[in-house]
Amino acid sequence: MTVHYEVRDRIARVTIDRPEVMNAVDQKTEAALERIWCDIEERDDISVAVLTGAGEKAFSVGADMKDSSLSGLEYWAAPRPNGFGGISFRRSLDVPLIARVNGYALGGGFEMVLGADIVVAAETAKFGLPEARVGRMPLDGGMVMLQRKIPHNLAMGVMLGGRRIDAATMERFGLVNEVAAANELDAVTERWIEDIAASAPLSLRAIKQVVNRTGHLSPSEAQAMKLPAVVKALKSEDADEGVRAFLEKRAPVWQGA
Repeated sequence: MTVHYEVRDRIARVTIDRPEVMNAVDQKTEAALERIWCDIEERDDISVAVLTGAGEKAFSVGADMKDSSLSGLEYWAAPRPNGFGGISFRRSLDVPLIARVNGYALGGGFEMVLGADIVVAAETAKFGLPEARVGRMPLDGGMVMLQRKIPHNLAMGVMLGGRRIDAATMERFGLVNEVAAANELDAVTERWIEDIAASAPLSLRAIKQVVNRTGHLSPSEAQAMKLPAVVKALKSEDADEGVRAFLEKRAPVWQGA
């Protein structure tokens, strides 16, 4: 099994488990990730998902170059509608996603980070899109997503320079939410998980669905959209429970309904 996947207490944990190759993603791993994201989308018992890589050295160094005999043009022409790892620009996943970056996040690994909503990184983590240095390009999300997440000149510096950039710099760029000492990465990640999971599950899905579906619209157009997740959240029992709990000065008990 190249990817470990478990759901417990409304938390989905996804771990790429190929530490012997720095968690590089081969075709088998990519297919497994796609199945996992589809499963998470279909379930209603998940409040937040966490993606990471096994071991301490790498989140993922991207595509396993030994796994494919495709030319660069053939690879680019192959359908990959959700980007690298099935996640780099996926828009159908309404569950919040945290990237726990424990080491190198290079190439496709960095592209998967771009698909996350929250990024927590060890201070020893390194990010980069080095494709141009080997005659390729960041085809599966890097070129289209990075420029949408950070200012133009910063994005171009990352892609054209091909350098490995530390977590503190990525935090200054606005791409990393929090940097943690390596031995505190799990504790910091768990704090983010707890903060998100404390909110109503349907509200979380509604917020993410609006963000994912309306970024290309004007504010008034976006506000006018009656997206299904928003309607469901507003009509839910949890919407009433949240108000009751606030008035009664107690923690809400979410039903996800």
